[in-house]
Amino acid sequence: MNKIRKLFMIGKDMYIDGIVEVDVLLKNFLPNEHVQRVLDITPAKLREMGIKGVITDLDNTLVAWNVKDATPEVVEWFKEMKANDIKVTIISNNDEERVSVFSEPLEAPFVYSARKPLIRAFKRTAKQMGLNKEEIVVIGDQLLTDVLGGNFAGFHTILVVPIVETDGKITRLNRMIERRILNWMRRKGMITWEEK
Repeated sequence: MNKIRKLFMIGKDMYIDGIVEVDVLLKNFLPNEHVQRVLDITPAKLREMGIKGVITDLDNTLVAWNVKDATPEVVEWFKEMKANDIKVTIISNNDEERVSVFSEPLEAPFVYSARKPLIRAFKRTAKQMGLNKEEIVVIGDQLLTDVLGGNFAGFHTILVVPIVETDGKITRLNRMIERRILNWMRRKGMITWEEK
C-alpha cells in the first residue's frame, strides 16, 4: 500500500512506515478556528488578536467559485479592513484571469496559481505585506490547501464553510478526502463545530 493511500485510510491510529503516527500527521489539517463565513471575521476581532494582515482564499471563501465579481457585502468587508489598516491579500490556485478580474476592482493584491498547500506563496505574501507570521491570519474553505498550507507556513488559520456545495473537478476530489479527515477529527474530539 503506498504512502498516500495509507495517509487517507483514516479510521484507526496507524503508522506510516512505522515512524509517523497518523494522529500527529493529520493535526496539520486542523484549523486554529472555524467560522461560518469570512464576513464574520471583523477588524475588531483581528485587532484583539494582534493581527495586521489577512491572507485569504478566493473561490468558495469570498464568493462562490463560479461567481466572477465580489458581492456588495464582500466589497464592504474589504473597505472595513482597509479603513482599519488591516492588509488583505488574495491567494488562489486559480488562474491569472480569474483572480485578477476579481481582485483588481477591490484594489487588493493577489497571487494566482499559488500551488497551495506549498508554502512559498504564503511566505512571499507575508514578506510583501512587511508583517511577521504572528501578525497574519490565513482564511480559507479547504483543509487540503488553505489550512494545511497556512499551518505549514506557521500562520494562524481560520476555516470557513464553503459558500456553495458545488466545486470544480479538482476541488471535488479534495472534498472527498476532507470529509474523511473531518470525520476522523470529530471522532477524536478535535473539532466541536457542526457543519450547516
